[in-house]
Amino acid sequence: MIIDIRPHARLTGKDPVDLSTAVTPVVEALSASASDLGRARLVCDWVQYRDNFRDVVDLRPILSCAEPTVADAFEVAVDMRRSGRVELRELTSRRLREQPDDRVFLGPWGPGRDSCIWDFNALYWSALHLWEKATGQGYEQALPGGRSDARNHEAVRELIGDLFTAWDQLAASRALPEELYVVELGVGNGNQARVFLDELRDLDRTHGGRYYERLHYLMCDYSQHVLDLARENVAEHADRVSSVRLDATRPADSLGFLRFQVFLVYISNVYDNLPTDEVAQIAGRSYAVQTRAYLPAAQAAEVAGSISAEPHELPDLVHRLLRLGPALLADAAPTHFTDVDAAVEFWRRTWSAVRLQERYAPLGGLDLYPLTPSVSGEVLRPLLESGADLRMHVNNGALAGFVDSLTLLHPFGKLVCHDLFVTDLSDYRTGFRGPGKYDGSVVNWVNGPLLAQVGRRKGFDVRYAPFRHHGGGHIVTMTAQVRE
Repeated sequence: MIIDIRPHARLTGKDPVDLSTAVTPVVEALSASASDLGRARLVCDWVQYRDNFRDVVDLRPILSCAEPTVADAFEVAVDMRRSGRVELRELTSRRLREQPDDRVFLGPWGPGRDSCIWDFNALYWSALHLWEKATGQGYEQALPGGRSDARNHEAVRELIGDLFTAWDQLAASRALPEELYVVELGVGNGNQARVFLDELRDLDRTHGGRYYERLHYLMCDYSQHVLDLARENVAEHADRVSSVRLDATRPADSLGFLRFQVFLVYISNVYDNLPTDEVAQIAGRSYAVQTRAYLPAAQAAEVAGSISAEPHELPDLVHRLLRLGPALLADAAPTHFTDVDAAVEFWRRTWSAVRLQERYAPLGGLDLYPLTPSVSGEVLRPLLESGADLRMHVNNGALAGFVDSLTLLHPFGKLVCHDLFVTDLSDYRTGFRGPGKYDGSVVNWVNGPLLAQVGRRKGFDVRYAPFRHHGGGHIVTMTAQVRE
């Protein structure tokens, strides 16, 4: 039996975790069961997200390479943050004997990026105005501190200074284009765009380059509601701004006409909100983490009762919600929803209850696993096989968007991204990196070493540094530029 305690830092210090209360009851439950302890792995995490997709104890089968439908080992996963609040031995015993009919499943097994949690995520952004109306607060208030760490006047001035340096150099050699393009992916409420435009206009007056009047600032987002709010926020700069609705995993689909013309692609808190798989290395073998979404039996009964339905009807109603949205769902299922507000309440209750069951499925070959349409899983090999057992994000959506965005950059341009980046693979061995729930959306940390490796293969220098203009927080700044 292997026991893996991942939150190493919490084992020492002023208030260390008591391992006996988090581990001993689980080992006792395993010993009392008919389980073969030689086939068991006990993995303890500290799930820092208050709202997440995990139970205090989860059971993950490790499927056989010889017979993919049969588990030849299993993993017991414990959330140490919540383990002291439950009867851990009893809960573990219940998980070991739990039957599939104890849950209401919302879909089949599949890779993480195909899970319906990403349909919930998309629904949140497309129907954000209805969610905000129900909660009585804007989505930014759900962030730690009620705002994004990445918005800061000093940081913006530094960014503009770098742009002016590049533009001055090109202007001196008469190579500066007439139109100067800046793209922001994920504009939020438009505050970042307003700060950038205000500062660039004011600095340009002093600088005298007349760059502001040549600027084209493209605000891009998946949500039309967000774009409308941002547009109002930058009304003073309307002549310099365009709005583009796009998928952040495929920005070139909408912006391909700007290939090799963009001097700055600016991204803040977007990549952590895009679909991702996870992969793992266990005992020298590579696995894909497969998931299926479900509602625990008690919560399913509660949600069903609130809309005069039976638990077995929930999967169909949930998928109709995700396909139609709450406004149309009220018309499509009037026996369950009296109005749009009732459909939104169903959406929020269901989202709160959704959990993910997980299992490890053998990867037949990394070269056969497409991370994105243009990137093979072979790029994972030096990371996944770097040492001890490892489980990490692939960040398929972020990786696809990153590669796509690089094709937009002018040779003097750069991509700047502020987000939750893992910058050292060892971080995956010492802490939980998602998924978690932020209000109605999904959040995962981003695999920085993977993006850096792919960027280098594309001819770009990719660097990471802590966000320097705000004390505390986990935001890291990634910069990508053509390698000199």
